[in-house]
Amino acid sequence: MAVKDRADVPDDDRWDLTGLYSDEMAWETEFAALETHCTPQLCLKGTLGDYSDNLAECLRQQDELNRILEQLSTYAARRSDEDTANTHCMGLLDRIRKEYVQISATLSWIRPEILAIQEDTLNHFISTPVMEPHRRTMELLLRDKPYSLSDKEERLLALAGEPLESSGRTFGVLNNADLRFPDVSDESGQAVELTHGNYSVFLESNKREVRKQAFNAMFSTYDSLKNTLCSTLSGSVNKHVFYAQARGHESAIKASLHRDNVDISVYDSLIDAVHNALPIFHRYLSLRKRQLKLETLDMYDLYVPIVPDFSINVSFDEAFEWIVEAVAPLGTAYQDVLKRALDERWIDRFENRGKRSGAYSGGCYGSNPFILMNYQNSINSAFTLAHELGHSMHSYLSNLNQAHNQSQYTIFVAEVASTLNECLLFEYLMEKTDDPQFKAYLLNQKCEGFKGTVFRQTMFAEFEKTIYEMAEHGVPLTADSLCDAYVGLNDLYYGKDVVPDPLIRM
Repeated sequence: MAVKDRADVPDDDRWDLTGLYSDEMAWETEFAALETHCTPQLCLKGTLGDYSDNLAECLRQQDELNRILEQLSTYAARRSDEDTANTHCMGLLDRIRKEYVQISATLSWIRPEILAIQEDTLNHFISTPVMEPHRRTMELLLRDKPYSLSDKEERLLALAGEPLESSGRTFGVLNNADLRFPDVSDESGQAVELTHGNYSVFLESNKREVRKQAFNAMFSTYDSLKNTLCSTLSGSVNKHVFYAQARGHESAIKASLHRDNVDISVYDSLIDAVHNALPIFHRYLSLRKRQLKLETLDMYDLYVPIVPDFSINVSFDEAFEWIVEAVAPLGTAYQDVLKRALDERWIDRFENRGKRSGAYSGGCYGSNPFILMNYQNSINSAFTLAHELGHSMHSYLSNLNQAHNQSQYTIFVAEVASTLNECLLFEYLMEKTDDPQFKAYLLNQKCEGFKGTVFRQTMFAEFEKTIYEMAEHGVPLTADSLCDAYVGLNDLYYGKDVVPDPLIRM
């Protein structure tokens, strides 16, 4: 089946962005008024240390400006992700990004001025009733004090934000808008366009040649661009290294963890713990090899279910019904809100040409969340939908019960709510079915989910740690050095039973 153009996607399969802005003209109106939100804060410059009322008013205005910027950015980003080749929507996103940089530079004096207030005066201000809504903001600001810079230096860093983001944005456009994969043959021998969305379906095929063909088509396409791709990755790494060094952090990874108040020992202990558990993972891979009756286990054999003679097709609507029932232990109020995701069109359901790959939940304060899916009528897609709905419910309930400046949860805890929903869906389906084959299939899916969440993600984390340390020690991030680092970890994590395919270097 050909991939649809965005214009051919029915409204029921699209997310509804009118909760953000009724139309693009409403977005333009709010965008045009952005500069007026800076003026009241500029009027307070030089007075924040005089009275707690001045400080509280500045923080209130900044919080409101941040809320508006987030709403404008959310609308532009969702529009752009619908079709990453749509230059008009790319323009909306580029404009709000540039405006954000300019506003950040204009207001870069706020942080240094607050931190320059005498400690006893600042502590007194924080204790006053007018500052009560801003105590969390002040707590985070004071924790950042050792890594804060002067007014002029903060302005320079703010202005650097736009050009330093170019590597990441270049990869996004290349990967989602411009990259085309060759046709591959499905199980019936019919030629099908390979896409990010259907790649996982091919890797789960019971026909090994189908899996191999899809794997080779995907990775050889990336391999043909490896120097470009490694250049964009190097640019993103060097960006974070620059920010960390500019602010005086010991390393980029410590700078990243500092935002969530997580010590580096937590990161390192995760990697150590997973290394210690690798023999168990290797036993699972050996079991996979035996169950599939293969002489060699290749990288394209790692996702096909090991339960023989069983397959299942799960429509989007059926998956959603399952999830609603599965989350019953969380209460009817939770279920009622979750149902609104379908009724109010929070979800952009299926793949279309140019649409951002993968899946995510994203939104902003004051609106419902939005979920991007590339749903494929598979059990994996059903669990992905449950996962993203978990994120959306987390955000919805946090926004409902917290003020804007206290509603953002950290990335360190973000996966708890989403993974819980996956666990609830697994338990629900295991209890619902009497079919031993389906139960075995679900257990296989659970093992694969654990593999992806624990072992594979930790391998990625170790890869990031490795390449950032390389950059910080002056090792050039070339295609060869980056690919060597990745393939070394891939060999370590997957062990001797998996054939080290040369294409996995990408």
